[in-house]
Amino acid sequence: MAVSSLNHMSHIVHAPILEYILEKNAYPKEHEQLKELREITAEKYGKMSIMNVPVDEAQFLSMLLKIMNVKKTIEIGVFTGYSVLATALALPDDGQITAIDLDKEAYETGLPFIKKARVEHKINFIQSNALSVLDDLINAGEEASFDFVFVDAEKEENMKYHEKVMKLVKVGGIIAYDNTLWYGSVAYKQGDERYKDVPKFAWPSKDYMIQFNDFIVSDHRVEPSLLSIGDGLTLCRRLY
Repeated sequence: MAVSSLNHMSHIVHAPILEYILEKNAYPKEHEQLKELREITAEKYGKMSIMNVPVDEAQFLSMLLKIMNVKKTIEIGVFTGYSVLATALALPDDGQITAIDLDKEAYETGLPFIKKARVEHKINFIQSNALSVLDDLINAGEEASFDFVFVDAEKEENMKYHEKVMKLVKVGGIIAYDNTLWYGSVAYKQGDERYKDVPKFAWPSKDYMIQFNDFIVSDHRVEPSLLSIGDGLTLCRRLY
């Protein structure tokens, strides 16, 4: 059992339940290159390896992409590329992912496994600030041309990302926001005993995440669903 996998959501789902999910369901079906990437990320980045999505969440998203027959996606926030690789494996051979992150070095950690899985041709990695890339896509006439968007970057920027990707995803398409339970902190009141379990680095973004969650519920342009998988995953289906 990888400690990082347990730490990722054990504050939300009891550790024995999570261990059962991973050991009995997720790990046995994990693609070989995804497993190798997960392990090298844990070895190289330690606790920061939780920046990649957990195995069960990646498998859920993979199934969702296949059900939707997705061919064209955006990923904002890549890290070492676990979710990008999972997406690339789920897309048809002519599928395309626009993957955006400032940290090219982290992405290059996963690149050998992406190449080994023979899906590099599906990924267009752009080392840049995501907001500027999204503007470029809009200006290039890419509005309403993407089937799916996955957002796992600076939580303080989620509101800005949302307004831009709403222009880029097609009606009926899905925008997925990761970490929307934010280590469980969104449900904790000040002084709550459980608040001590929230990593210190997460505290400054708690209020941003609460505001974003409230905003999504009130946004009549989308049909939202907040899932208690991983650290919280919010799916938004664009209605118009």
